[in-house]
Amino acid sequence: MSNIRSVVNSSAIIRPPGFYIIGFQSFPFISVYFIFLAFVYVVTVLFNGSLVYIITFSRCLHTPKFVAVVNLAVVDIILNSASIPGMMKIFLFKDNFIPFDSCLAQMYIFFAFATLESHSLAILAYDRLVAICFPLRQSSINTLRSMSYIVSLTSCFALGISAFAVGIMTRLSFCSSLSVFSYFCDYAPVFRLACNDNTLQWAVATFLTFSLLGAPFAFICLSYVSILVTVFRMKSIESRVKALATCVEHLILVAIFYIPLITIFTVGFYLRLIDPDQRVLSLSLASCLPPCVNPIVYSLKTKEIKTRALALVRRTLIQHRTK
Repeated sequence: MSNIRSVVNSSAIIRPPGFYIIGFQSFPFISVYFIFLAFVYVVTVLFNGSLVYIITFSRCLHTPKFVAVVNLAVVDIILNSASIPGMMKIFLFKDNFIPFDSCLAQMYIFFAFATLESHSLAILAYDRLVAICFPLRQSSINTLRSMSYIVSLTSCFALGISAFAVGIMTRLSFCSSLSVFSYFCDYAPVFRLACNDNTLQWAVATFLTFSLLGAPFAFICLSYVSILVTVFRMKSIESRVKALATCVEHLILVAIFYIPLITIFTVGFYLRLIDPDQRVLSLSLASCLPPCVNPIVYSLKTKEIKTRALALVRRTLIQHRTK
């Protein structure tokens, strides 16, 4: 073990050359799962890329709502790009060593964009809240500029808090095991390997979990409580149904993202009722599937996107025929 660590004498920090990712050891036919994840990744890139293209080149979709949708689509692509290709390299091609700096880079990108994924869903809840609860003031409250500011501020927060969280990992010494039991260079499994005090990292991990899941999910719940109160005050049943119909696609995305993660964190981390291997498998599936499903849900449930998608397809076919 001594040949795989180096000492930074100036700070007395024992920093290893890298770590070994060792999740999924007890699962037979795990290669089939990673072939499935490869399909998930292709769908993620193609559908989210198409969604960004449709909204970007359709001026009628240049509204605050679709700024938030584009933001979510970009986050989806980067989030799965930060995890799935690395998982394929580690587990499908049996190359499970990751250099120390690459480990921190992967950790940073994954948690920054996982936080952004959660906050992006909260931004979409804000859009629905303003549209339904303040319909007469919607155009003045929720403008393109204000939505751009909100997206920028949440991005700065996610990137900043993740940079701090990953930065303090360099204060840890790793003097024994370098085996990370996860499917990527995960925050908690890495700092638990440290042989010096990791109290600060524990505190930051708790705050990161709160900022990733707790606060955005609480905001979404409060938003929908306000929406439901407003909807049930409407006199017309038709108006109620129409208002709620505009929330369907967002509620599906919220359920797909939050329910599996909250269940895994509660049952697996705190109650410890899930086998560690099953927790890794469930967590990888819960983090990789939402970015794949999100654009499909929006494409199928949002009339404006379906209309513009069909129009772009027809225009492309006509251009090919004229050539």
